[in-house]
Amino acid sequence: MSRKGNRLDDVLAHILDRRLSRKQLRSLTTVPQGSVDFSSNDYLSLSSQPAVQQAFLSRLHAADDSNASAPSLLGSGGSRLLDGNSSLAESLERTIAAFHRAPAGLLFNSAMEANVGLFSCVPQLGDVIVYDELIHASVHDGMRLSRASKRIPFAHSRVWENSGTSNPSSAQSLEAVLQSLLQGREGSLFQAGTRNVFVAVEGLYSMDGDIAPLAEVVQCVESSLPNGNGYIIVDEAHSTGILGDRGRGLVCELGLEERVWARVLGFGKAMGCAGGIVLCSPTTRSYLINYARTLIYTTAMSFPSLVSIETAYNFLMAGHAEPLLSHLHLLIRKTDELLLALCASHNPPADLLRVATAVEPRSPIIPVLTSRPRSLAKHCQQKGFMVRPIVAPTVPRGSERIRICLHAGNTVAQVQGLVEAVEAWLVAHPERFYSST
Repeated sequence: MSRKGNRLDDVLAHILDRRLSRKQLRSLTTVPQGSVDFSSNDYLSLSSQPAVQQAFLSRLHAADDSNASAPSLLGSGGSRLLDGNSSLAESLERTIAAFHRAPAGLLFNSAMEANVGLFSCVPQLGDVIVYDELIHASVHDGMRLSRASKRIPFAHSRVWENSGTSNPSSAQSLEAVLQSLLQGREGSLFQAGTRNVFVAVEGLYSMDGDIAPLAEVVQCVESSLPNGNGYIIVDEAHSTGILGDRGRGLVCELGLEERVWARVLGFGKAMGCAGGIVLCSPTTRSYLINYARTLIYTTAMSFPSLVSIETAYNFLMAGHAEPLLSHLHLLIRKTDELLLALCASHNPPADLLRVATAVEPRSPIIPVLTSRPRSLAKHCQQKGFMVRPIVAPTVPRGSERIRICLHAGNTVAQVQGLVEAVEAWLVAHPERFYSST
């Protein structure tokens, strides 16, 4: 290696050392065999369902045995604009869009690529993107590449200025942000509908596990921008398969299909496979085909990838996932009940251990906040329960946690074992960090 290359490695090593000193260094790990999964996003456990696996393999074998013109089982051959498109990809887009009650859809290799492609190319010069401050990193990447004149955060899930929320964020409410645009130097352009405002939220937030107040978001945008130049984009990566009738998502659950401009769905969570799709109008679909660089310049999904999505959706649309979803909701309620009972029994300091309370818990994502997430995660892993520590910058500093992800494949006994492991860590913690009533 040249001296120049060595000097660069020295610079990179110094940057990594700084991150290590802040206890933020990331590394790749594997899950120990036999661990109970409380970490992955496979909420419905579809990837391990024998019926789903068998249907997937049967579909591949049928295509392989059909005739000489059968699709390649290895690669797609190129981008969709060249040789990578297929009738299966287009029929999947129509099927998925129809199931989610959308006019059209466009597949991407991941939900991240869908977000980057959508946000980077649609907003035009003079437009503004307003986003929930906890929006996913992929939206930030897309916004940075866009031509939007401004990117403005609003306080997480705080819609109205006088909502009485205890959100400690320094960001304004959505209502206040929109009003400031209308009253600013170019306010007349937004009032007249000449300039567009794109409002980005998630259906189910991946770190806190809370559900967006989407009906209020829609009401606020429509009342603030009555000329129809407010366009709501909902990232449903974590709510697909979990919320709504047969897993159609939050937008469908609330009947807001006609009032939300676009949705981004991910298949790597509850759907148990990989890929993503933008649900939108036919015109927007055509625009993305022409301008979304994450679609234009990437190799299209292979036949097996498309078949995995098709298989998962067939299972979902047929209603076969309903028993899995019912069991998952049972686990959500049980976990919430056990964690709240643990905190009530030991009354630990809030910085050491606390859980959010919900009137009606519905999310398979349950954060357990602690200032010592690595210690707690390591303890649980040693007991055979795979949970991960989540630290800054993935979450805001001061909100570090372990994130419990529940799955339909988990059992009540496993949940009880995990909570007992958390309690054992709490009880064994040094006295100077822990006090009980």
